[in-house]
Amino acid sequence: MKNEKDNGRRKFLRQSLTASLGFIVAPTILPSSVFGMNAPSNRINIGAIGCGRISRDHDMPGVWKYDDVRIVGLSDVDAHRLTKAKELVENTYTKKLNTSYKSVKTYENYRDLLADKDIDAVLISTPDHWHAAQAIDAVRAGKDVYLQKPTSLTIEEGRAMSNEVNKSGRILQIGSQQRSMEQFRFACELVRSGRIGKLQRIEVRLPGDPAGGNSLEMPVPAGFNYDAWLGQTPYVPYTVDRVHPQEGYGRPGWLRCEQFGAGMITGWGSHHFDIAHWAMDTEHSGPVEISGTASFPASGLWNVHGDFSTEMLYSNGVRVYGVTESKEKPNGVLFTGTNGWIFVCRGNYSASANDPSTNKSSQALVASDPKLLAPLTDNDVHLYKSTDHHGNWLESIRTGKPNITPAEVAHRSCSACLLQHIAMKLKRKLYWDPITERFKNDDEANTMLARPQRPPYHFY
Repeated sequence: MKNEKDNGRRKFLRQSLTASLGFIVAPTILPSSVFGMNAPSNRINIGAIGCGRISRDHDMPGVWKYDDVRIVGLSDVDAHRLTKAKELVENTYTKKLNTSYKSVKTYENYRDLLADKDIDAVLISTPDHWHAAQAIDAVRAGKDVYLQKPTSLTIEEGRAMSNEVNKSGRILQIGSQQRSMEQFRFACELVRSGRIGKLQRIEVRLPGDPAGGNSLEMPVPAGFNYDAWLGQTPYVPYTVDRVHPQEGYGRPGWLRCEQFGAGMITGWGSHHFDIAHWAMDTEHSGPVEISGTASFPASGLWNVHGDFSTEMLYSNGVRVYGVTESKEKPNGVLFTGTNGWIFVCRGNYSASANDPSTNKSSQALVASDPKLLAPLTDNDVHLYKSTDHHGNWLESIRTGKPNITPAEVAHRSCSACLLQHIAMKLKRKLYWDPITERFKNDDEANTMLARPQRPPYHFY
């Protein structure tokens, strides 16, 4: 009966003709709150899993601005953050609706949120090591998903996630919001249209991460389910620099611990290498050769890579390089072809108040010759257009139309990053089969496609 109810509600949502999509609106003799895009039966009810920095700064604001959406549920293993998130959401809706709004439910265990039949879709804004497991659980529960990048902790987890999403028929959008920024789409259209001639190389420039961090064991704060926060990863003693600040929402220490992620190669790499794939039309494939070097801290808690240099060869002959950003090589993506180059970056945009990139620029798109940036013609390549990443996800939920960064595309972008991380560790050239998703004749490298998972949080 639950599936019948869920499917009926989704069918109603997708068949509802909303003004925001340019369709017929409800008769004006009835108020929109009763019959129309804002009717309770026509709203998309959202649950937010993870209530930290990126959720508060980026993901929840990305959906609560829409009138036909309500955040109705919140989940976090940190009771303090959960309480603060409830206050934030309810205060936001109180101001937005000009009436007292006290309707947000809270859950420590995200599975209890997923069991709520009134929730249609979820934002997953948790640490990297939880992404794939929670996405799988969400689609199995019949929810559509907006998943913060990177897609997964390992390549095998990403494959499991993409397979499960595709099998479920649910919608998953990865939080690679650069796809919904005009300059990135335009740069990819220009490259695909041959504006710089034959594409030869792409250089991806990423921020760096500092070493350091205090590893001294501390008492676990009251109201924080630390064991659940660790999830599938090995048990290690609690220290605040391993997790997140207890006061405020500064950049968390887990981003710099390999136990929970690979560092900037996936943190920002998932954005920029996704753009490289989009420009090359390799969104469902990957490199065939990978090599790289990196510096790793010799001491301290934070052990993700520092300065790095990588090289990947794709079957189309294009070489893709990864480097640490610098004054001479500012953050962004540089496309070089036989007839010139195009460089694209975020400009002055920041996703959160703690954006780690030191390079900000008012010029988000430049070229070796300004003529290369002339408007597209009818004969040029025109790519999928999205102007709002969260809005694109919501439109996909309403209509059933494909979104701009679905599960398989997200998995392939993350895989390219994780392959470089493996190459940094092994310090030799690796040969990859993007069809079988295995290294060729390299058992040691293949063992690094997965990690042991700690019960009871293992999911495959």
